[in-house]
Amino acid sequence: MLHEYRDIISHMKANEAANAHFLKIFDKHNELDDQIIAAEQGKIPLTMLEIEKLKKEKLRLKDEAYTMIVAYKKANNL
Repeated sequence: MLHEYRDIISHMKANEAANAHFLKIFDKHNELDDQIIAAEQGKIPLTMLEIEKLKKEKLRLKDEAYTMIVAYKKANNL
């Protein structure tokens, strides 16, 4: 997720207490990604509608994480 911001994400992860919400979003996004991949490979039974819901939630989390990354970058002059 947001590979172009890998350095900033690492910086945010280093300060877990201050960025607990970001880390929760980041982890949930990765969990959803794993679920979607497993469902698309037929490893877990989900309907196309359920997969689409997961994809929309994943995108919402990515947007929220991006907003937090941009704010963190600005606040820390990175």
